[in-house]
Amino acid sequence: MVPIVRIRICFKIMSSNLKKSIGPGLLMAAAAIGVSHLVQSTRAGAEFGYALVWAVLLANLFKYPFLEFGPRYAIATGNHMIEGYARMGRWALWIFIIFTVGTMFAIQAAVTVVTASLAAELTGISLSPGSWSAIILGLCLLLLFKNSYPVLDSVIKVFMVVLAISTIVAITAAIATDRPQEVTTALAPEIWSTSGVAFLIALMGWMPIPIDASVWHSIWTLERARQTKYTPKLRESLIDFNVGYIGAALFAVGFLVLGAQVMFGSGQSFATSAGAFSQQLISLYTVTLGEWAYLLISICAFSTMFSTTFTVTDTYPRVCSEIINQFRSSTLPLSKPPGHTQYRVLLVGITACSLGFLILMGDQFRLMIDLATTLSFLTAPVLACINYRLIFHTSLQQQYIPQRWLKVLALSGLLFLSGFAIFYVYWMMIA
Repeated sequence: MVPIVRIRICFKIMSSNLKKSIGPGLLMAAAAIGVSHLVQSTRAGAEFGYALVWAVLLANLFKYPFLEFGPRYAIATGNHMIEGYARMGRWALWIFIIFTVGTMFAIQAAVTVVTASLAAELTGISLSPGSWSAIILGLCLLLLFKNSYPVLDSVIKVFMVVLAISTIVAITAAIATDRPQEVTTALAPEIWSTSGVAFLIALMGWMPIPIDASVWHSIWTLERARQTKYTPKLRESLIDFNVGYIGAALFAVGFLVLGAQVMFGSGQSFATSAGAFSQQLISLYTVTLGEWAYLLISICAFSTMFSTTFTVTDTYPRVCSEIINQFRSSTLPLSKPPGHTQYRVLLVGITACSLGFLILMGDQFRLMIDLATTLSFLTAPVLACINYRLIFHTSLQQQYIPQRWLKVLALSGLLFLSGFAIFYVYWMMIA
């Protein structure tokens, strides 16, 4: 009986430790299952049918190692990747700074305007996208001002469960629904055209999430360890990462299927304004589930996008705060609690600038989304290369160095991302 008791005790300890490790991966999934999924994946299915499934799958596959390096580096060193970039050389840190500052306002504006349109649809209150965006960002500021990570961690887990259940039901119903013959035999538009290639790159730009998120994940990993007072083993941290990443990849395919089954070949196309798009997005669910599901799906869609906006609103000030710490010569610790003054000032400043960018762009919803996602894709090869060097060309202990298959996948990913970025630039030049 004694060995059985010991096994039970060991199992309980392992389960408890794994539970303490779960969190950063779900935050990544919550940040991912937003614009890239609800907007871009659904558009891909609605406009191209199943013709772009390969792009969704390959983008998820080849970005995997560079995003996985985030929690790996945090566990191996006890530091976030920003500090790793600084130790590699100021050139790496400055590249990350330029790319972050160059894209963060467009990214936050893009996710916020989608959330705003869904809020208007859910409440029936017809305010301008700018007004709704200001309300949503103001709510995020109120929630984050006190203590960001515990609130973030708790809210996201609830949203993810609700979205998962409703989306699985909707996809199942869509697949089971008989479709007219003229719809099932419809031909997808040409991918290798100027508009087709532009959308292809925009689709893969945030699929499933920008590579910048590897830095976010390394910070979240350390925050989770601070919150639970438990530093996870590499295996435990990677289980958390894989749950979030694989889940996000499956959702991406699911939303493409939903768009293909409900809208492709129907003669409809997604609107360019945020408000009209949100109505079409909700209809994807109600067409398959019935009008009774309108309120439920509206809440789920809004919750999903709000979680993305909430995560992004917290993350960029946190990242910028850590960047500033790298240039400070004081004796203050590099990773101060999230409620400190520096974080709060950045939180307000970055949010205000993102709102200003959103108002400046007006209701050019699709243009804003495609601009943000394309910028992310074009910067991806450089950030991927820096992450590769950080893991394979710095002095990590042997047990933290990735296995050979992951190194091969990373090298293949560099070729894939670089090749498509060069191809896109060339195509746009000759178009």
